[in-house]
Amino acid sequence: MDNLPVIVIRFVLYVDLMVLAGMVAFSLYALTAKERNSGILPLATPCLVLASAGFAVSGLGMLALTASMTGSSIWSVDREALREIIGESAIGTAWIVRMAALAVAVLSAFAINRTAKARYVVLASTSLAIATLVWTGHAGATEGWIGTVHRSSDIVHMLAASVWLGGIAAFGRILLRPLTAISGAQIAVAHRALNQFSRIGAFAVGLIVVTGIINCLAVVGFPHFSRLPLSAYGKLLIIKLLLFGAMLAIAGVNRWRLTPALEVAISNNDPASAIVRLRWSLLAEGSAAFAILALVAWLGTLEPLAEIGA
Repeated sequence: MDNLPVIVIRFVLYVDLMVLAGMVAFSLYALTAKERNSGILPLATPCLVLASAGFAVSGLGMLALTASMTGSSIWSVDREALREIIGESAIGTAWIVRMAALAVAVLSAFAINRTAKARYVVLASTSLAIATLVWTGHAGATEGWIGTVHRSSDIVHMLAASVWLGGIAAFGRILLRPLTAISGAQIAVAHRALNQFSRIGAFAVGLIVVTGIINCLAVVGFPHFSRLPLSAYGKLLIIKLLLFGAMLAIAGVNRWRLTPALEVAISNNDPASAIVRLRWSLLAEGSAAFAILALVAWLGTLEPLAEIGA
């Protein structure tokens, strides 16, 4: 697979930025001001690490993209070609904006425990960085008003997915600890946050579905839908949809079975077994999400209908 370095870097960047944005957003809508600084969901170190990693991986990604476009090695990229891509293409402009946004996120991460404004700055700058990723995929190559709609839809799609993925990561950071290290206060907060997340998550899922349909129509075109399963792109897209369905099913179990069970367990002062079940559910949902992002990174390098002559 010639595009493997690009695919891997795209995947790492998706996971890194979406988890970062989603976790910070979670801390703002699911936690009170007092809880944000209580140690229930420590964010200072994760934000600094993820923002710094995103900056570094994005820089490496431009080298990998240039190498892929010029047929050279990532370790011996033609400098003139690199300057041309950065300075004279939409992809280069998006990359410059992303690097600037991530530099702001790194600097703001240092102050995230000192001022609430820092969280909003990290969220805004990381969201902007996520938006720039649209120009590295099919949406960036779509022209005219359809391209504008496609890019706008893709940005909303990725930000909504960030809310979902970041929520999973946040619950994992709260609950994936030794049971003896989880206090009663943390369990109570986690239960309340699960209810809050279910409402925000339902809205995010709605946006993901609507924008996913728009994106698919923009990439494939309605006349070619019946032929889509004949291509590698179509087969991977079907797998992605099946994984998305699995995530919806797991989220439904969380909402209607495991969250009420945790409430009962808390009232009985015996939440251990309920927490263990939630952990397994979070691991399954998170694994499906990571698999979807791997497929998205791969799909972005494929021509949807090239194999069937459409």
